[in-house]
Amino acid sequence: RNGKTLRAAVDAGFHRALTTIIDSNVTTVIAAIVLLYFGTGPIKGFAVTLIIGIAVSMFTAITVTRVILVNLVNTRLITNKKLFGV
Repeated sequence: RNGKTLRAAVDAGFHRALTTIIDSNVTTVIAAIVLLYFGTGPIKGFAVTLIIGIAVSMFTAITVTRVILVNLVNTRLITNKKLFGV
């Protein structure tokens, strides 16, 4: 939008979304830590699984998804800019 190239729009989108991604994941990890500390048995197991899942999800959201999308844009496999809101 606003005359940006597709690559610039993707970079701007990831930059704007980064704080939201981090905030939401940190909030969930804090809740999982509370469950881990106060929970018993299966609740502690759920908390550990939740923390691992959030860590993997955050890594994927921040790095893997960005690399895949940037490579798609750079290889020009996707030519319909409307798919990206541009």
